[in-house]
Amino acid sequence: MPRFSVIVPAYQVQAYLHECLESVLSQSYDDLELIAVDDGSPDACGAVIDEFAARDPRVRAVHLPENTGLGRARNTGMERATGDYLVFLDGDDTLTPDALLAIADRLKETGDPDVLVYDYARTYWSGEAVRNRAAAELTERGPAPFRLADRPGLLNLLMVAWNKAYRREFVEHAGFSFPPGYYEDTPWTYPVLMAAESVATLDRVCVHYRQRRDGGILRTTSERHFDVFDQYDRVFAYLDEHPGLAHWRPVLFRRMVDHLVTVYARRDRLPRGTRAAFLRRARAHYRRHRAPGASVPARARVHHTLVRFGLHRTYRVLRLASALHRRAAGAAGGLLRALRSAALLLHYRVQRLLPLRADRAVFTARADGGHGGGPGALEAAFRAVAPHIRTAWVTRPEHPGHPHAVPPGPRTAAYWTALARSTYLVSDTGFDPRLVKRKGQVLVRTQPGTPLGHTGLDLLGRPAAARDTDFARLLEDVDRWDYVVSANLHSTLTWERAYPGRYTTLEYGQPRTDPLHTATAADVAGAREALGIPEGAVAILYAPVHRDHHRAQRTRRPLLDLERVVRRLGPRFVVLARTRHPLGAPLANASGRVVDVTGHPSVASLCLASDVLVTDCSPLVFDYAGLDRPIVLCADAREAYEAARGAYVDLRAFPPGAVVDGEDELIDVFATGHWRGAHSARRRAAFRARFCPYDDGRVAERVVRRVVFGETCLPPVVPLHERRPAPSAAAAFEGPPPLATVPQQSGGPSAVTDRV
Repeated sequence: MPRFSVIVPAYQVQAYLHECLESVLSQSYDDLELIAVDDGSPDACGAVIDEFAARDPRVRAVHLPENTGLGRARNTGMERATGDYLVFLDGDDTLTPDALLAIADRLKETGDPDVLVYDYARTYWSGEAVRNRAAAELTERGPAPFRLADRPGLLNLLMVAWNKAYRREFVEHAGFSFPPGYYEDTPWTYPVLMAAESVATLDRVCVHYRQRRDGGILRTTSERHFDVFDQYDRVFAYLDEHPGLAHWRPVLFRRMVDHLVTVYARRDRLPRGTRAAFLRRARAHYRRHRAPGASVPARARVHHTLVRFGLHRTYRVLRLASALHRRAAGAAGGLLRALRSAALLLHYRVQRLLPLRADRAVFTARADGGHGGGPGALEAAFRAVAPHIRTAWVTRPEHPGHPHAVPPGPRTAAYWTALARSTYLVSDTGFDPRLVKRKGQVLVRTQPGTPLGHTGLDLLGRPAAARDTDFARLLEDVDRWDYVVSANLHSTLTWERAYPGRYTTLEYGQPRTDPLHTATAADVAGAREALGIPEGAVAILYAPVHRDHHRAQRTRRPLLDLERVVRRLGPRFVVLARTRHPLGAPLANASGRVVDVTGHPSVASLCLASDVLVTDCSPLVFDYAGLDRPIVLCADAREAYEAARGAYVDLRAFPPGAVVDGEDELIDVFATGHWRGAHSARRRAAFRARFCPYDDGRVAERVVRRVVFGETCLPPVVPLHERRPAPSAAAAFEGPPPLATVPQQSGGPSAVTDRV
């Protein structure tokens, strides 16, 4: 019998569930069982739970056939619990480090009370953690345990189930369970506290209560918020069944009125047109449950008057007056902005009054992406699958030559016309912050590959990587997204956490990898010829990741001595160096076999032209793996990168091929042929299965069919074993290619063989 049964219900929290479950299993106090209940969640919650259950015997996975609601999911967990104490945790929240140890110690100190109440902190996307404002009620001073009558101030705490530990025998003997519907914690928490013979407190934050930007139940507009009335009926019915608790009626009545006013006043809870009906129900509940002689605090009299008499129109007048004041202030600010932007912004506003053009799509890409990447692949798919839609590019000055380009920058009328009138907006970067997304416009975001280093909100607390990122503006941009294209489950979970919003995730694959699967041997030959790669040569694409901690260094030398590498490997090898900064004339011209492709506009062409990728921790490794060509991981400098930016995936623990440390081992890997050996191929196959499940050359087509035509029966994904990506020019070579010199380093090839 474990000390704790931690019950975690999960429904549509796939982006946060890993962190939640990990916070439980990583506790320093490990005498626990974790009961994770998949409440019929349509996302990957069930798979995440099964993953944890497979790796840790303390995890018990429960899958419900359909969604039953938070309360009933918790009941299911309680039915399977065997621990001394029940601890509830929502799937998007986390336990703080050593929380269970502190709870266990306090339970022991206070003689195993029926209920232990501990504290929580609200955590926001900015990383800020704000402790509960009523934390003073949790003081450990004075006798313990006690009854609620000795510390009635505990009723001022947020009435939730997850800030308490409950003795299981007490809960089962009293027959407590959660009811269905919203606000299910209300008829659980009040009766539990009133019925407990012994209560104790722990003055410590044990739970981080995530304040999601959207997606939480209490931030969902729904008529189900009317459930609050049924929940308070259950509370007062419990009082009627237990006459000895009648003295609590005035307190609970005041709490009920405060709660009803909160639900009524929040703009994001009740649907439009239902507030008057809600207030009528509130008035009926006020009269039904009012305790005779109950005093009303002076500060709450306005609220009580509002509910008692159902003054819906009065409330609307007060809110309208406040809204008019805000609009007047906003109009003044808008006038100042209009004076700055003058004619072009006026033009944009006029264009926004005109109908949207359903046959227009506008594209933009990152400064270093030219007209390619995800937006480029989607434009090609638009022109192939939906030819009735005319496409245009918002170009940058360095990439002006696209045949369908809109003149660059916000200083032209064509630019603002395209943003105002196009139905489809596609980008892998932010549009102009002054863009006003119109009703009917569809914004598709193609993220820049599979995430390896931390991104979005996960960069909070990492100033070297975040630099001058405006996180508030970033979230404003996220709020405009309708669709986010995701390459795989790992990407989906990361994007939804790092860029939280109401968009729909299209886990269809990476559109920019389509050319790698549709290209032919002739395309590969053409790409190699354009780069001047000799026939029969092995082309190594060297693409180290940009390091934020090297930003101030501005070095022109790559991490490897590329001239030494090609000199030791011999004349059959050529290096295509794609570094952050140009290599410089002296190095680039030293032998003619190190080609500087840093400024090349098409990464896809470089991948097609090469035969093997050498990188450290560049996200390009995920795209290249789809080509099923060898990859060598040069991991000697990864620690500094991960310290500055952090990493979601430890490539060294789950490599896509051979792993080396430094130049000498890299040369050995190529000299011995291990770079394309069977062991490296097996690693690459496992890596492809995990990170390239949908990249079969038709990703962009699926996205366009879903976004433009609303199709849900999309072309099936070609299985990995049936895919035929563009062939490598070196694929026909048998065995290690002949070398001018075969270097032997200290320790011999066996040192490398052990690693690869």
